Amino acid sequence: MNKEKRIEIFSRFRDANPKPETELNYSNPFELLIAVILSAQATDVGVNKATDKLYPVANTPEAILALGVDGLKEYIKTIGLFNTKAENVIKTCRILVEKHNSVVPDNREDLEALPGVGRKTANVVLNTAFGQPAMAVDTHIFRVSNRTGIAPGKNVLEVEKRLMRLVPKEFLLDAHHWLILHGRYTCVARKPRCGACIIEDLCEFKDKNDYQ
Repeated sequence: MNKEKRIEIFSRFRDANPKPETELNYSNPFELLIAVILSAQATDVGVNKATDKLYPVANTPEAILALGVDGLKEYIKTIGLFNTKAENVIKTCRILVEKHNSVVPDNREDLEALPGVGRKTANVVLNTAFGQPAMAVDTHIFRVSNRTGIAPGKNVLEVEKRLMRLVPKEFLLDAHHWLILHGRYTCVARKPRCGACIIEDLCEFKDKNDYQ
């Protein structure tokens, strides 16, 4: 795929959705960090149901620490892997209090040192909370990048690096959200909705269908 095509693709994404946002509910960087930790192998809808009850009660590292692991589990037990996630969230809150004055760090190294935070989670926080160009490649972005030809790669890191290099700079800050939303609602896994796709004529997927 050439540069002109990529510019047109992201221009259309921007025209259709000028200010894309995460579908996770949050009101500050800490709430976003916890929501993203909880979202691993879970849906945003499921995470929001849990955090909508949790955050009015506890939305600071100190408040969640006060709940303890068992208290936190009561709020997140509807989410997959909640036992491990509860342990990680409590450990993360302790580190934030002890090492970072209860403030979420705005750099990759400190974020990735937090329990339950990998490269993808760090990228989401850096991009969404702190407005830094970063590409959190999940299953949706991996699929869309490969299927369309925007930034094909054999693994998540390869796709991330190619996207960071190939996405035109003016679109880089919001590209992560556009690609996720496109993969979640249009370029879906089993049967992509090619007939309803705003970039169908630019996409290099060979097996397009007319599914609306």
